[in-house]
This record gives sequence, structure tokens and C-alpha cells, in this order.
Amino acid sequence: MRADNKKQVRNEKTEAFLRVFRAVLVLAITGLVGFFVYSNTLGGHDHKFPFKLGLDLAGGSQLTYVADVSKVKEADVPALMEVLRVVIEKRINIFGVSEPNVQVEKSSVVAAKTQHRLIVELPGVSDVNTAIAEIGKTPLLEFKLVDEAAIKAQKANAKVGTSSVLSGSTSKAETKSQSQLNPFIETGLSGRYLKTAQLQFSGNKRGALSNEPIVSIVFNDEGAKLFEKITREHTGQSLAIFLDGQVISSPRINETISGGSAVISGGFTPDEARSLAQNLSFGALPMPIELQSTQTIGSALGVKALGAGVHAGVLGFVLLSIFMILWYRLPGVVAVVALFIYLVLMLALFLLIPVVITSAGIAGLILSVGLAVDANVLIAERIKEELIAGKDVQHAITEGFSRAWLAIRDSNIAHIIAATVLFWFGTSLIKGFALVFGLGVIVSMLSAITISRTFLIALPIKTDNKIGRFLMGSGFFK
Repeated sequence: MRADNKKQVRNEKTEAFLRVFRAVLVLAITGLVGFFVYSNTLGGHDHKFPFKLGLDLAGGSQLTYVADVSKVKEADVPALMEVLRVVIEKRINIFGVSEPNVQVEKSSVVAAKTQHRLIVELPGVSDVNTAIAEIGKTPLLEFKLVDEAAIKAQKANAKVGTSSVLSGSTSKAETKSQSQLNPFIETGLSGRYLKTAQLQFSGNKRGALSNEPIVSIVFNDEGAKLFEKITREHTGQSLAIFLDGQVISSPRINETISGGSAVISGGFTPDEARSLAQNLSFGALPMPIELQSTQTIGSALGVKALGAGVHAGVLGFVLLSIFMILWYRLPGVVAVVALFIYLVLMLALFLLIPVVITSAGIAGLILSVGLAVDANVLIAERIKEELIAGKDVQHAITEGFSRAWLAIRDSNIAHIIAATVLFWFGTSLIKGFALVFGLGVIVSMLSAITISRTFLIALPIKTDNKIGRFLMGSGFFK
């Protein structure tokens, strides 16, 4: 019996040591994560993982473009909008905007027509005209077949129209027929299939001037197949090359062209050809876009909004900490420590993912702190009930967490579903809130169930004395 008692005491000491070791390990990991956050925020200026602030906090410009999808199949619109987003983002990165944010947004139905918008956020850019000019340099490249019969009919109608005007007898039907004649046939081949473009000189090639500046383009695999099909099926016809709606050249297709290479020539100067090649390399738009609105946010206003959000968060955390410690005493202190660790983990996630922090995101973070407090309150109440039932501290903590887990799990799953729906269907502003809120719910659940439990079971508290009963009790006057 004496050997069994020694073994039991040894096991209890081992378990107590492991509980303390796990708590110390959590604190050590928190210290490392906290140092990582500090070194990338306050500890110097050269930050490898800086916080990424949204336009409303950093200041800058927001441009809203509407894409013209009238000539695009409805099924192809999402893919082309994504291509458009990548092209514009690539273009913006070239002229050195720090942390641009380009998003695709589908508007509600306006005038029986759904608008497909591109939201371009340029933090730190206060000159909207410069930003518009830079984005506008990205050309719209199109390839269209020339309908010779339509051109002849158009010229004939033009002569008839001139004669009618001289005689004063132009009819509305003639005017309408002239306007409906379109000598150019869509092929589906556009800048969306472009891979590279570079300046070359024609040399002594047939049909080109000696040393004429030209732009040699190469299509991607999909574009090469389409280009080969067009040249094979329309040999002998002319293929007009449009740049921003203007015909710059109209070469004749003499044979099937494979390999996905083509030449753009249009009497360019070397500088014009070089600029065109550069702009096409930066990305040719897959469809036309039109600037709908602009907005400029001053940096001073952004700093003020950021300061207000931080102050609100700090004040809320302090008030919650005071309430938790005064009402729940030792479990309240543990809950506050877990909340602090939760905030450190959230800030580290903001740096690593990285999350674009906006005013709505700060609101989502503060709301998720409230949910973390709610979980700790539920756990503390369940532990109190187990202590009232006469169980010792360790069993009360274990049973309290087990009883609280189901309610915490169901509540957090509901919030995660809500955050997912908001992120999936919301606008850019709502998505920022939903992302931070969803991450906050997941991390708060981890901190409440795992971290709080680790600290509580590591504390050698007994309720068979006055001090232990007070520390594990609750209320202001009990």
C-alpha cells in the first residue's frame, strides 16, 4: 500500500509538472509571437512583414471602372473580369504604387442591366489624374476580319447618299442602312491572349519598308490555336488590327500562320513602337473599360480613423479586463491573459496572411474580442456550478470546459457561417469585415478552449481554504 501511495504521489507530481510546463510553453510561444509583432510594428523602420492598411486608413485614391461586356458571352464574363483585374494590377505595379488593391465587383441590377465593376485602390496616391492616365495607357488590342463586300456596299451607299443630299431627297431608310453596315467581323482574338510583345525592325521583309519599326507579338497557347484557326479558315482575307478602337494596320492573310506569332505595323516611329510594345507587355485589356467614379481620401483623415479605431479597441479591452477580474477573480485574470494572447495571435495573422486592415476590419476585430469574452464567461459560469456541486478544482475545471464546449462550438459555427456568407456575397468593404471577423471567431475559440484551460489547470488552487474559495468565486461582494 505504501508503494502504491508513493507511485500515486509521483504520478500526481508528474501531472502537475506537465500542466505547469504546458502553461509555460504557451507563454514562451506567445512571447516569440509578440516579439515578431513588435519588431514589425514598433521595433524599427525596416519591416519585413508590415501591416497592410486599407485605403480608408492609409489615404489615397479609389477609381471605379465599368467593363463593357456587351460583346462577351455571359459564361465568359467572370474569367475575363479576372483577366482584367490581373492586367490592371500588373499595370499599376509597374509605376510603383505601394500595396495596390484591385477587386472585381458585380453590382446590383441598375436599369435592368447588371454592371461589372473594377475597384482600383491606390494607397498613397493623391493625384487621381496621374493614376487615371497611367491605367489608361494600357491598350485594348483586337483582331477583326475585314468584310470586303461590306466595304464596297458602304462605299456604294455613301455615293448614293451624296447624290441624294445634292438632290435633297435623302430618306431615313437609306441613312439607317448605311449606319448598320459594319465592315469588320469579330474573331474573338484580343489582347487577353497576348503573351509577349517587343520592338523589332522589319529589315528587308516583303511588304514592309526597310528597317521599319514594328511590334512583334506572341500569343499564349490558347491564342496561338485561335490565330492559326482564323488564318487557316480566312486565307486571302484581310485581318485588321485595332488598338483602342482604331485600325492601325490591315495585313492580308496569305497562308495559315502557326506558332502564335504576329506583327503589328502602322508607320510607327521607333519611340512609338517601343512604347506600344511596352504597354502591350504590361497587359492589353481583354475588354473596354470606362471610368465611372473617383474618390480621394487624405492621409490625415486615414490616420485619424486608424487612431480612433485603436483607441476604441484599447478602451474596450481595458473595460472588459476590469469587469472580468472584478467579477470572476482568478478565472477572470486567466481570461484576460487568454484575450491578450488572442490579440497577439490576431496581429501576427494580419502580418503573415497579410490582411488588409480597414475601419470595417477593426470593427470586426473588436466584435470578435467580445465573442472571446463571451466564451470565457460561459466557461467561468460552468466551473462555478461544478464547484457549488462539491467537486474539487481540477474536476470542476475539466467538467466546466466540457459542458461549455458544446454551446461555444455551436455559437462559433453560426458566426463562421455568417462571416463566410458576408465574404462570399459582400462588397469589398463587407469582405474586409467578414475576413477579420471570421479569423477572429476561429482564433477566439482556440484561445478560450485551449489557452484558458491550459492556464487554469496549471494553477495549484484548492477550495478547502478561504483564499482558494475567494479566488475561484464570483461577484463583487461575495
